[in-house]
Amino acid sequence: TIDVTGAELGGALKNVMAIACGAAIGAGLGDSARAALMTRGFAEMVRAAQEIGARPETLSGLSGFGDLVLTCTSDQSRNYCFGLSLGRNETFDTSVTVEGAAPASAVCDLADRTGLDLPITRAVMQLVTGQLRVAEAMDMLLARPLKEETC
Repeated sequence: TIDVTGAELGGALKNVMAIACGAAIGAGLGDSARAALMTRGFAEMVRAAQEIGARPETLSGLSGFGDLVLTCTSDQSRNYCFGLSLGRNETFDTSVTVEGAAPASAVCDLADRTGLDLPITRAVMQLVTGQLRVAEAMDMLLARPLKEETC
């Protein structure tokens, strides 16, 4: 059967992770930080999608993982470029649509209701709303205890 929910969530949540990756690169943290955010972000995407009823294997396809890789690494991505501007502490053109802002907030609401652990999504929501600066968000994420990553 077709998993429309999974495809839609993959398409929305990869934009949240692209903001995080852009912020990391813009702050000068490098490709290893981006890779870590993509890996842990993908696990967050799968956990959130499963909570809503999506199939995890859907997110392993092009609408999830495939889009995640492209969106988190391309200068053509509006969300990634928005994150770059946050990381560089630069003004971003407000006429440019940034699709990752609304899903970050909505998924944080879901996490609050269900107890899901979505630290990257929460950090992005706080960056977008001005509650955190990039350095604070990265410190918060790096201060988390090491544990096995599960989807």
